[in-house]
Amino acid sequence: MSMEFGWWVRDPEQGKHQVRATIHGGNITWQRKQGHHTPWERIAPVTDEHWDKLIAEAETRVPRRLLSPKQFEDIKRLRTKSGY
Repeated sequence: MSMEFGWWVRDPEQGKHQVRATIHGGNITWQRKQGHHTPWERIAPVTDEHWDKLIAEAETRVPRRLLSPKQFEDIKRLRTKSGY
């Protein structure tokens, strides 16, 4: 099952842009988009802030049963696997 998380980021250098993390089959894909008519582009260096926000978003979904505890553990495992 695929899980998708998204949020907005305000950056003084790059401006306001949307970040999306898609988890499917034990792999994670990070993308960003800046503007309504621009395509999604991959984020090459993912920062600790991205991972912290993803974990925080996932934590809010577990009590509402939108995400199982096992899926939440998989996300945390992906973070340790990536080295962040």
